[in-house]
Amino acid sequence: MTRRSTRVAKRQDAPPPAPTVPKIPPAQVLPRLAALQTATAAELKEQWRVLFGKEPPPFNRPYLVSRLAYRMQELAYGGLKPGTRARLEALGEQLDGGNVVLRRVRADSRPLPGTRLLREYDGVQHVVTVRADDFEYEGRPYQSLSAIARHITGTRWNGWVFFGLRQPGTSA
Repeated sequence: MTRRSTRVAKRQDAPPPAPTVPKIPPAQVLPRLAALQTATAAELKEQWRVLFGKEPPPFNRPYLVSRLAYRMQELAYGGLKPGTRARLEALGEQLDGGNVVLRRVRADSRPLPGTRLLREYDGVQHVVTVRADDFEYEGRPYQSLSAIARHITGTRWNGWVFFGLRQPGTSA
């Protein structure tokens, strides 16, 4: 009779373990928040890697500082309670109506309401105002930037690319 090994072979395609994120002592929060204001971009990005365990997004300095400040406080004092998180999820469901396409679009990828998008095309400057649920161009509401780009050019365009909010060939 032969003995079988009880060892389980490690799968080759298993994802690497998630990086461990350090706990921040509450006494260090205020000095670290103050240090964010004078940190270089490289230092902010390095802190992002340490505190989030992933590469920083390509956003501006104020965004990185605000998210890092929140993350430091979250690690020191704790995050949202499960009940609060569930309530926010439910509110999100109400806002997007269960629409999978809307859910895929990152909330921070859309410009804030009131933002004015400028685009010169054929020597004419075109101005679009971002509103809460749509876009305004020449006093008329449009559901998408692509519809406005089509109106301006007469051809089909990706509106995000036409207005310079995204590079051609990238996804939302």
